[in-house]
Amino acid sequence: MRRLYFLAPDTTTAQAIVDDLLRARITWRHIHVLANHSVGLERLPEASLLQRSDVVRALERGVTFGGVTGALVGLVALAFPPANLDIAGGTVVLLTLAGAVFGAWTAAMIGVDEPNTRLARFRGAIGDGQLLVMADVPGSREAEIEESIAQHIPRADVEGAEATSPIFP
Repeated sequence: MRRLYFLAPDTTTAQAIVDDLLRARITWRHIHVLANHSVGLERLPEASLLQRSDVVRALERGVTFGGVTGALVGLVALAFPPANLDIAGGTVVLLTLAGAVFGAWTAAMIGVDEPNTRLARFRGAIGDGQLLVMADVPGSREAEIEESIAQHIPRADVEGAEATSPIFP
């Protein structure tokens, strides 16, 4: 799947883009609209927390750093066991998993409050009142859908594409 980005100057244009995407058989759950707080999104698929925040990237980092830290702590405990305790390989695995879970949890709590870094290039336009329409489409249909939007809705700015996250589509 690829995520396409379109900037719409107003809600009417954003609605036209969404309608065109629906006619192209892109399902409602694969379309996300992001706007500033002053723009109403009554009939548009509003972007969820996963699209607005940096929680996915934070989870990836948290699992990685937490797992590595847990593994290191487990290896140190294996090499230098505390007094009267027998440390085995299972302890290292357990500490690695515990570190990954703890890292994911703490990083997710932080990432929820951070704006999505992938959308940094659109912050100015969104702040100016434009709407960002994101559509997750099959890679094989990317060019077809971009062309269709550009042809039918000339006021829409096609802003490119990128791969969607493997964790959350």
